[in-house]
Amino acid sequence: MSEARRRESAALLVREQVYPRGQYDLVIYDEAISAPAGSLVFHPDRRQQFVVHVLDSYPDFGVALARAFTPFRKPFASRMISRTCKENTLFSLATALPDVIPSVIELPWALAEFASDTAFLTMNQLKMAFLLAAASDRRVGYREQKSEVASVVAGAFGWRAIARQLVGKVPFGGGLIAKAAIAYAGTKVVGISLDHLYSVGYTYSRSERETLYADALKQGRQVAGNILRHIRPDLAAKYASEAVKRIPMVYPRGDTH
Repeated sequence: MSEARRRESAALLVREQVYPRGQYDLVIYDEAISAPAGSLVFHPDRRQQFVVHVLDSYPDFGVALARAFTPFRKPFASRMISRTCKENTLFSLATALPDVIPSVIELPWALAEFASDTAFLTMNQLKMAFLLAAASDRRVGYREQKSEVASVVAGAFGWRAIARQLVGKVPFGGGLIAKAAIAYAGTKVVGISLDHLYSVGYTYSRSERETLYADALKQGRQVAGNILRHIRPDLAAKYASEAVKRIPMVYPRGDTH
């Protein structure tokens, strides 16, 4: 941290000898002090566990803590990326489930679903981009992040093009997990690329993103299968094996980030 940034963060920390009721957002006890049950206690030899515990206990403070205190930034970013990936995976599964039983009436809806999918997944990725920027003490907004926004929007067309390859299979269930896995992988690559950009000032190369995408696709297939087993156990076993053979492994050319 720069000296100026360090001073700003230090101003947020106040040492007290007694419990300051109602004056602060977080009250943290040193391990050598007798603390009330359920209090936040800092153990120098368990720093990472402390960070995780604080983020679990105070999720609404995640952005502020990550922005002000470096140890919170990476864990918060990882949580934000993981949560957005799962949300997009669940949404993709939910919109595809009505298509599992083939019906002529449902086919037009199946085609229109990709437009709504793209809008939801893209907006969720943009929200993730804004939160990651805020947590990294970067300027936030469409204008301030125009290059990142352009990249997310451009990438959305690439993911949509890949998903469209499955449109003939989705009405019969074969592309169910594949479609959700692509949503997961696309979101994961966007998130970790943005996190890398905000951390070091530049993003990954295309070959690095292709490797990241391949790894994320495997994770996405597992996550989609787990979610499907939870919401529709009757379909999980039937379509899990088909997803392995039907997921395109090509990273979309529409992504320019």
